[in-house]
Amino acid sequence: MTVVPINGAAPPAADVAAILNTIFNATSSNQSIEACYALCDILINTAGFRGLYHYNLPAEIKKASADKKSGFRREGAQNLLGALFERLPPAAPITEVVFLIQDGGLLKIALDALADKGAIVREAAQYGIDALFANLSPEAMVAALLPAIVEYIKAAGGKWQGVVGAFKIMEKMANKAQITIGSTKEQAAEQDIMREAMGSKLATLIPITENGMLDMKTEVEKQALKTMTAITTLLSNDDVASRIPLLIETMHHPSVEAVHKAIHALSQTTFVAIVTSPVLALLTPFLERSLNNPSTPQEVLRQTVVITENLTKLVHDPIEARTFLPKLQPGVKSVVNRASLPEVREIATRALAVMDKAMGNDNSVPTTIIERTSAEDVAKVLDQEIKKNGGLNGDEATYKLAAPFISSMVSEDVNHRQLDRIPSKIAPYIKDLLQKPEASDAVAEAVHKFYIAEDERKYGVPEKEDDGEIEIVNADFSLAYGGMLLLSHTNLRLLKGHRYGLCGRNGAGKSTLMKSIANGKLEGFPSQDVLRTCYVEHNQGEDADISILEFVSKDPTIAKEGRERIVAVLEEFGFTSGPEGRQSQKVGSLSGGWKMKLALARAMLQRADVLLLDEPTNHLDVANIKWLENYLKTHPDITSLIVSHDSGFLDEVTTDIYHYEPNKKLGHYKGNLAAFVQRRPEAKSYYTLSASLVQFKFPPPGILSGVKSNTRAIIRMTNVSYTYPKAPKPSLSEASCQLTLSSRVAIIGPNGAGKSTLIKLLTGEVIPTTGKVEKHPNLRIGYIKQHALEHVEMHLEKTPNQYLQWRYAHGDDREVHMKQTRALSDQDREQMDKFVEIGGGKAPRRIEALVGRQKYKKTFQYEIKWRDFLPKHNSHFSRETLLELGFDKLVQEFDDHEASREGLGYRELQPSVISKHFEDLGLDPEIANHNEIGSLSGGQKVKVVIAGAMWNNPHLLVLDEPTNFLDRDSLGGLAVAIREFKGGVVMISHNEEFVGALASETWHVDNGRVTHRSNNAIALDRFEDSANTSAVPSAVPSGLNTPALSSAAPSAVNSGVEDNAGEALKFRARKKKKMTKKELKEREARRRLRHIDWLNSPKGTPKPLDTDDEADD
Repeated sequence: MTVVPINGAAPPAADVAAILNTIFNATSSNQSIEACYALCDILINTAGFRGLYHYNLPAEIKKASADKKSGFRREGAQNLLGALFERLPPAAPITEVVFLIQDGGLLKIALDALADKGAIVREAAQYGIDALFANLSPEAMVAALLPAIVEYIKAAGGKWQGVVGAFKIMEKMANKAQITIGSTKEQAAEQDIMREAMGSKLATLIPITENGMLDMKTEVEKQALKTMTAITTLLSNDDVASRIPLLIETMHHPSVEAVHKAIHALSQTTFVAIVTSPVLALLTPFLERSLNNPSTPQEVLRQTVVITENLTKLVHDPIEARTFLPKLQPGVKSVVNRASLPEVREIATRALAVMDKAMGNDNSVPTTIIERTSAEDVAKVLDQEIKKNGGLNGDEATYKLAAPFISSMVSEDVNHRQLDRIPSKIAPYIKDLLQKPEASDAVAEAVHKFYIAEDERKYGVPEKEDDGEIEIVNADFSLAYGGMLLLSHTNLRLLKGHRYGLCGRNGAGKSTLMKSIANGKLEGFPSQDVLRTCYVEHNQGEDADISILEFVSKDPTIAKEGRERIVAVLEEFGFTSGPEGRQSQKVGSLSGGWKMKLALARAMLQRADVLLLDEPTNHLDVANIKWLENYLKTHPDITSLIVSHDSGFLDEVTTDIYHYEPNKKLGHYKGNLAAFVQRRPEAKSYYTLSASLVQFKFPPPGILSGVKSNTRAIIRMTNVSYTYPKAPKPSLSEASCQLTLSSRVAIIGPNGAGKSTLIKLLTGEVIPTTGKVEKHPNLRIGYIKQHALEHVEMHLEKTPNQYLQWRYAHGDDREVHMKQTRALSDQDREQMDKFVEIGGGKAPRRIEALVGRQKYKKTFQYEIKWRDFLPKHNSHFSRETLLELGFDKLVQEFDDHEASREGLGYRELQPSVISKHFEDLGLDPEIANHNEIGSLSGGQKVKVVIAGAMWNNPHLLVLDEPTNFLDRDSLGGLAVAIREFKGGVVMISHNEEFVGALASETWHVDNGRVTHRSNNAIALDRFEDSANTSAVPSAVPSGLNTPALSSAAPSAVNSGVEDNAGEALKFRARKKKKMTKKELKEREARRRLRHIDWLNSPKGTPKPLDTDDEADD
C-alpha cells in the first residue's frame, strides 16, 4: 500500500504509539476503551482513513490479538477494533474496504476472538462485530460482508466459535431483510434491497449452511439450523412456504427416504406464483439428487420431472433459468433415456422442451431478456467519469481495492431498480481518492444519470403526468401480504373525479391494496381527516336483524349528519321512508342490488371523496349494474378505485387503468379497459371470452329414446309452487316452463327472487309443494351448485381420479341419491308398507323394489319384486299405474338409475379414461391422478366438480352462478365449451357479458314468479374466435308459460317448441321391424339357452325376461 502524505496537522507517530500502549496494556477496560475512542477522534479529524496505514494500525491489532500470553493485549485489540468499526465507517466509508476486503479484512480477527478463553475478550469482539454490522448499508453487506463471512466459514481450520459467529451474522442479515410493519420509506427500501440482493446469493449460501447443519460440533449445527430457517424466508413464495420446514428437516437429516418424502410433498404443491432465483436455489439441489440417483423409484422420478416442469413454466426470467436449469437438464435427459415407464419418459421429454423455452433457447418463441448489469460494467462507467472529473490523487492502490467494492454495490442497486441509492454508494467512497474531492458528487450524479437512461432503455420511459387537474393522492409505497412482496416502491396518483380500474392476475394483491387504503395502512395515502375514503361493500350480514334506518344511523360518522338528512339521502337512493317504507325493513331482507345502494348511501352520508369498490357487480342484476354505472358517471366530484372481473362494467365506467406489472410496480394507462388492451394485447383475457389459456371440452350428451328433434321438450314444470319449511310465503308460485336439448336459457332476477329454487325443482333437489315436474325417464342432468365446492368437500383426502371412481363405482351417480327427492320420508315408508291389488284372484302384496324396466306401448312397464316372495313371482306394472298408486319416488329413482347406467355405458371407469376426461375439462392429468383434492386451489376444485357432473354424459347442464367461482381465464374456457355443447344449458348469472354471449333466451324471476322476458340475439363478438360460429346451437326458445300469460295468443316462443304445454310429456318408442323366419329361430335358440342357464343358477336368481328387443335379447 502506497502511503500518500497526510494533509493537516496529524500527531507524530510517537504520540499514537503512546495511545496504542495505553489501549493494549491498560489495567482497566474503561481506560483502554477511552484511549480507543481518542485515537478514533484523531484519525477522523486529521489523517482520515489513511491514518490506518500511516500508523500501521491493522498490523498492530493483528499482533496484539495473537498474543497468547497477555489477555490485556488481546482485550485491547478487540476494544480498538470495536471503536474503529463503530466510529470510522460513518465518517469515512472507504474504511469498509480495509475492514472487510484488504488482506482478508479485520473482521476475521474479531471472529477468531469469539473463541478466546477470556469472556471479556469475547464480549469486546462481539461488540465490534455488532458495531460494524450496524454501520453497513445493505449493498455493502451483500458486496463485502457476505463474501467475507462465507470465506471464513469455508476456510479450513477455522475456530468453531468463529463459525458460529459468522452464521449469526448471516442470520441477522436475513432477519434485517424481513418486511416489517410501520417501517419508514428508507427502512423499507433497505429491506427490499437486502431481501432481493441476498436472495440472489442463496445458491451459494444454502449449500454452505447445509454443510454447517451437518457439522460434528453441536453448537455449529444448531446455529446453522437457525440460519437456514432465516435465509429461507427470503423466498417470498407462498406456494413453497408451507414445505420449507420439511425441506430443512431433510437437509438436517439427509437420507434417500427423506428426499423421496420431500419430493412427494412438493408434488402435492400447486405452483402458481412466479418462480425466482431464491426458489430455484432451494429446490434445485433436491431435484438434482432425485434425478441423478440411479435407485430412485419410477414414481419418484415421475414426481421429480413433473415438479421440474411446473417450476420451469413459472420462471419468467431467462437469466435466472440459465443459472439453475442446466444443473437439472442432464438428469431429465437421463430420465428420457432410462425410465422404464413410457408415461415418465413422455413427461421428461415435455419438461426438456419447457426448460429450453424458459432459458430462451426456443427460437420459435420471442423472448425478452433483460441483461444484468455486472460490477465490471459499472467499473468501466465509473473509471470514465473519474477521468472526466480530474482523475485520482495518486492513491491508485486504494482505488484498485475500492473500485470492485463500489461497483458491486452500484450493480445491486441497478439490477434491483433502486436507482436513487446510487449516488450514496459512490460519492462518500471516492471523495478522499479524487484529485478534486469536490468532484465526487458530480461523478456520482453522472453514473446515476447513465443508469437512469439504461433503465428506461430496458423497461421503457415512464409516463409523465402533466394534466393540470386536481391531484388528491400522490403516494409512494410498498405493499406486502403474509411475507409476500406485492408492490415494491411504486406510485399511486389519483386525480379528482377520475374512475380507476385496478387490473392484475389473480393473487396479484388488488383487494389487499384496497383494504390497506381502507384501514389507513398504506404509506403516503392521505388520512381520513384529509381525504374521506370509503370502502364500499354490500355485505351487512352482521346487522341483518335491525332496520335499514337504524343500521345507517348507528355509524358515529353518519349520526352527526342528523336524522333528517339521513332519511333524505336514503330516499334519494330509493329507500322510501315511513312505517311501511323500505327504510323500516330489516337489512337482512335486502337483495344484493339494494345492499350495494345502501353501501353507496352510507358513503354519501360520510361525504366520501374516494370510493373503493371491490367487485361491486357481484350478485347484481343488469338493472342495478346500469344504475351503478350511471351513479358513478354522474358524480364527477367523487374519485373511484374499482376492482372487478366484469369487463363490460370496467369498460363503461373507467377513465384510467392501474395495472400490476411484473416488476412489482403499478403501471398507469389512460383510457378505459379497451384502450388498455390496445396498448397491452397480452391483457386481452380481461376483455374477451377466450379458451386460449384454459380449455374445456364437454362430452356429447348421448341419445334420448323417442327424442328425434333438439326442439322437443325433455323436461317440463306445470303450475309448480314451492314453500320452504316454516317460510311465510312461497319462494316460487305457479311456475310453468319447459326445456329442450337446444335450450340456452339464462335465469335472471334479484337476490331472493326464487332463481335457485327454480333450478332445484328442475333438477329434483327439492319436491314441489303443488304442481308437477315431468321429465324424460332417461334424462341426465349435470348440476353445478352455487356453492360448488359442496360436491367435493367430503372427499378432500381423495385424488380427483379416486373421487370420480367412488362417485360412479356402482353404475350410477351416488350424489343423486343424496337429493331430497330420493330420501324416504315417514310418508314414503308408510306408502311402501301399503298392500297393492294385483288381480287374478291373488292376495294383495307389498312392493319391495323395482328390479327391471322395459318398453310397453308408448310408455314403460316395471318389474316389481314383492316383499316376502321369491323372484319367480315378480310382476310387471305400467309406469302410469305405479304413479297413480303413489310410488313416484320409487319410479323416479329407478329411472335415474337407468339413465345414469345408460350414460355410463359410453364410459369405462378406468384411471386412464378418467384422466383424459379431467384433461378435457382443463385439469392437468398429473394433478387429477396424484394430488389430493384438499391440496387443490379453489379453481381446480371447481374443475373437479364440473368433471364429476359431466362424467355420465348429461343431456342438460345446469349452472348456478358460474361466474362467482371461476377466474377470467377459466370463465372463457367454460363459455367456449358451453357454446360447443350439443345438449341444453340453463344458467343463473348476473354477468351480462357471459349471458349475452351464450343465452338465446332469458327467464326473469321476480317475487317468486317466472315471466318470459325475451329472446336474445347471441353476442358472438364477445368471443375471441368470433368468426367461428358454426357450432352455436339453434336459438330456438325452450318454451315458458305462466298463468299470467296463458291467455295470450300463441307466439313465436311457443310455436318454436314441438310439445305444447298442455300435452303429456310422452315419447314414442321406435317402430318394431317384422322378423324373418331365420331371426325368429335364432331368437328362440337364445331364449332356450337363457332359460337353461336360469334353471342351473342358484336358487332365488331372478328369471330373465323374454324380450323382442334385439339389443336386450
